[in-house]
Amino acid sequence: MPRVLTGDADAPGRAPAARRRPRHPRPAVRAALLGYLAVRAAGVLLLAGWAGPVGAAHRLDGMWDAHWYRQIALHGYAGTPPVPGPYGPYEAYAFFPGYPLLVRAAALLLPVGAAALAVAWAASLAAAGGIFAVAARLYGDRAGVCAAVLWGVLPYAVVESAAYSEPLFTAFAAWAVHAALRRRWVAAGLLCAAAGLTRPTGAALALAVAVAALLEWARPGPGAAGRRDPRALTGALLAPLGCAGFVAWVGWRKGRWDGYFRVQDAWQSRFDLGRSTLLAFRRLLTAAEPVWLADVVAAGTLLAAVLLLALSALRRQPPVLLLYSAAMLALALGDAAYFTSRARFLLPAFGLLLPLATALARTRGRAVPAVLLGAAALLSAAYGGHVVLVYPDAP
Repeated sequence: MPRVLTGDADAPGRAPAARRRPRHPRPAVRAALLGYLAVRAAGVLLLAGWAGPVGAAHRLDGMWDAHWYRQIALHGYAGTPPVPGPYGPYEAYAFFPGYPLLVRAAALLLPVGAAALAVAWAASLAAAGGIFAVAARLYGDRAGVCAAVLWGVLPYAVVESAAYSEPLFTAFAAWAVHAALRRRWVAAGLLCAAAGLTRPTGAALALAVAVAALLEWARPGPGAAGRRDPRALTGALLAPLGCAGFVAWVGWRKGRWDGYFRVQDAWQSRFDLGRSTLLAFRRLLTAAEPVWLADVVAAGTLLAAVLLLALSALRRQPPVLLLYSAAMLALALGDAAYFTSRARFLLPAFGLLLPLATALARTRGRAVPAVLLGAAALLSAAYGGHVVLVYPDAP
């Protein structure tokens, strides 16, 4: 079993963290980021070869949710008109503001489509760095490199290169978990609040960080006084502010406390305790007509996530990471929205990749991980092209 490092970086008896940190990035950091860039570049290049550079860029910065983010960045929420749908009008208020606000800022220098992709690509690189940092802290640099590259070869990794909010949310989530592991509770709470302004799954991250911070705060400190750490309580209070604040704002704009949830009705997005997921699995197993490849991949991703969560628990991942993964999986399984989107919803649950990353890191030599990750990169690129250019529904 790999060694888990969960202690504070500045714990008594150790050299101060500032003295132990190298002034320049470690080779492993560069390897993680370059490896991630390489596998994502393969996906984008295959897409460009399939649809042409202009066609690929048009799809990546304008398909499905990306269109809504662009409209919000250009016109704001009130200026983005609703679109009629079978279950009610689709409205911009369903989308959180963190990503389109950054796109709007970047659009001061770039065309809005290029700005949307630039923000997403920069965020995906920051996310890969955060995933490396968490995995390397817990299991060593080699596992960190494997985890960052694994995130870039997931079936729906094409979304990491599209104008979607998942890359930005994953960046905030990874660095929030890293801050929590280092017991930097105020930083963790602020990053968690920022994540909560980016996607509704910020609620899962807020739960994990707040619980971990409260457990830390409830534990008496060393010494006779036994004072509790007020920074932990501050982090716990900050964590849910982003997500709760946006939901409250939408409710205020709609004139009812549940306004955000009523907006989501158009997408049939509600928590039904997994009933819709079970029905989707039953349809896959009993349907007489052919099914889309995306449905099979989504089902396989959900089953794999359940197994990986069990392995994560057996390997005794830190509570903040394990609770975050469990909450993300619960939301993916319990949502009643599009079944094929569940795999995309799980992209930010990077903790589920750590059992695979540690297994790759334990292999002797570099050939086996390189071959496996290279093959996964090609499969991910091919499937990403299918999702973006062939599959008719949202990824």
